[in-house]
Amino acid sequence: MYDAGKIIGGLIIFLILITFPIWYNASSGQADNMPDPKIITDAKMCVEDAAYMKTNHMNLLNEWRDLVVRDGQRYFDAPDGNRYEMSLSNTCMNCHSNKSDFCDQCHHYLGVAPYCWDCHIEPKE
Repeated sequence: MYDAGKIIGGLIIFLILITFPIWYNASSGQADNMPDPKIITDAKMCVEDAAYMKTNHMNLLNEWRDLVVRDGQRYFDAPDGNRYEMSLSNTCMNCHSNKSDFCDQCHHYLGVAPYCWDCHIEPKE
């Protein structure tokens, strides 16, 4: 095998080029910059606790949409005993009024394009 040095050299260069994005991100530390949404509210509690809302708000909003639009239910009885109107505009956006500081940071970071604003009017910043 006369070309073994060329083949091995080529494989090493290939592996370096293929894994370059992984090494670059690991060394620059850019992948760890999690957004920190600004919550400006006087409310002590959301409709659910913060840990639940961080991971399941999209499921809650989808359930609310289905219950309101398809079943005509307008109110949500929270675990804390309070009753909330199932409304993105009138309930959620009362406390989380700045869409760019609250919603958009995480959605852009995760590459998610929610369709909430296809039906709802975006809040004025």
